Amino acid sequence: MVQRKTRSDCTVGTLEKKTGLPAGTVRNQNGRDTRNDKKVGTIRKESGKKK
Repeated sequence: MVQRKTRSDCTVGTLEKKTGLPAGTVRNQNGRDTRNDKKVGTIRKESGKKK
């Protein structure tokens, strides 16, 4: 069964809870823990940017 893409307005805390991941699994690019209220769409935008 194919898993659907997570909605971009979902928060990191909800994503971790929904998928059963332990808290702190989603990290920023510098290695620090991502805030729970940060949206998945924002993380996708940040990862697509080039420095």
